[in-house]
Amino acid sequence: MPQRQALFCIFAASKTYRAYTMNKTIVGFGELLWDCLPQGKEIGGAPGNFVFHAGQCGLNSVLVSAVGTDTSGTELLAEANARGLQLAVTRVSHSTGTAQISLDSNGVPQYDICSDVAWDYIPFTPDLAELARKADGVYFGSLSQRSETTRASLRFFLSLMKPTAFRLFDINLRAPHYTPQVIIDSLQVCNFLKLNEEELHYLSQLIPLDPARPEAACRQLIRTYGLCLVVLTCGASRSYAITSDKVSILPTPRVDVADTVGAGDAFSAALCAAMIKGKPLVEAHRLAVDVSAYVCTHHGAMHALPQALRSQF
Repeated sequence: MPQRQALFCIFAASKTYRAYTMNKTIVGFGELLWDCLPQGKEIGGAPGNFVFHAGQCGLNSVLVSAVGTDTSGTELLAEANARGLQLAVTRVSHSTGTAQISLDSNGVPQYDICSDVAWDYIPFTPDLAELARKADGVYFGSLSQRSETTRASLRFFLSLMKPTAFRLFDINLRAPHYTPQVIIDSLQVCNFLKLNEEELHYLSQLIPLDPARPEAACRQLIRTYGLCLVVLTCGASRSYAITSDKVSILPTPRVDVADTVGAGDAFSAALCAAMIKGKPLVEAHRLAVDVSAYVCTHHGAMHALPQALRSQF
């Protein structure tokens, strides 16, 4: 087992580690923007969604991003603060990001994401270096790596993290904002991978995988990249959480879907929180499924979880 996998798995499984992790610092790195939905604009961006829900699940979570010095940026920061997000956000001389979102009949979103915006220019600062050295985990995707500046800042952040930290790569493909090289490079630096069926099919074009055999494909990814955990979500049918020696397969709950915006990000946050707190894989997976299902019953990504759900973390 490669060292990065072994260290993470040993700590995540340790009962003594559970008490130790109550004050662990988890970072979401990347885009913070306005999701422009049919019913109006909502605060969004996958890393922000992740941080919001990780905080609800009992982790000390911090968002690293950038917004503009424009009015939109001021309003976005005010909204982030109102939602209780802990921010490491720089203001830069580029417009604040937006994403135009349309929904199909099942509430599944399609994104039109503006380019050359503030979060494409996240600078690496001494404060970020300090945060990287103390962080116990980071969430990142492919979208924020579309720009050279933010990609370089992310890579430097990753290089400074502790060997025991988890590095969650949520592929999160948003055409045309990714390249095969970014995906492969990210697989080589993560130890926790989350993807959906579409993204598994995309990966099968880059590396030898059989998307028709999802469990085997996930195990192949674990072996090839020395991963600790692979999570595969399959829409309204089921999801997989797979390690080198364990597998959990759970059906997707049937709920009245408002939209699925941010549901995957909430899933990732809940799963990470549960595992960091020492929950067994199946229990952590169940909590992630339940949190994701709840988010689907609301428009937008950031909504308070019911206390009955939060208390299980």
